[in-house]
Formats: sequence, C-alpha cells, structure tokens
Amino acid sequence: MQFSYEVKDSYAEVKSVGRLNMVAAPKLREVVAEVVAGGSSRVVVNLAGTDFMDSSGLGALIGCLKAARQAGGDLRIAEVQPQVKMVLELTNMDRVLTAYPTAEDAFGDD
Repeated sequence: MQFSYEVKDSYAEVKSVGRLNMVAAPKLREVVAEVVAGGSSRVVVNLAGTDFMDSSGLGALIGCLKAARQAGGDLRIAEVQPQVKMVLELTNMDRVLTAYPTAEDAFGDD
C-alpha cells in the first residue's frame, strides 16, 4: 500500500493505492496524523487506487475522521471503488463517511 498527499488551497488530499487492510491501516493513520499536525484539518482520502478494504481499513478511516474532527476539521472520501463501497454499505458507515465522485467535490460546497 502506498500513500501520498498534497495540500491544496482549502484541504489536503491523501491518495491511497493498494489494499487497505490490517497491514496498511496503521500507515494511513500515520499519514493523516502528519497531514493534520501540519495544519490541514480538512482531509480528503482519495480511494481511486484502492480496490480492497477490510475492517482494519475501515477502522483506520474512522480513526482518521476522529483525528480530523478533533482538530476542528473533517475527513471525507472520494472515488470509492465497488468493493470498498460495499464494505461501507454493509456496515452502514456510508452514513458517516459520505463518498464523493472526486476529491474536488468533497469540499466543493464549503
């Protein structure tokens, strides 16, 4: 799993490529913590390159959401692939983590 991030005007975009599982989940938490510590509390996790997520990955996303909100911001997800969307729907977490078509759309109205 590879993560990269880019700070934009009003948010930071974290891109993930690979499988978001128990091996990769701690790294996602680290990357988002680094982004938030750097002053970007509005974070979009772009999941275009993530074709698989398990419960550990879901837990990491929720932990990242909590970290962003504690810093006065929010975390949103974008470009969610079918298997990841299915996990979100089966756990009803799609109500907490709303998926947006693109990273730009995630904070586009704010």
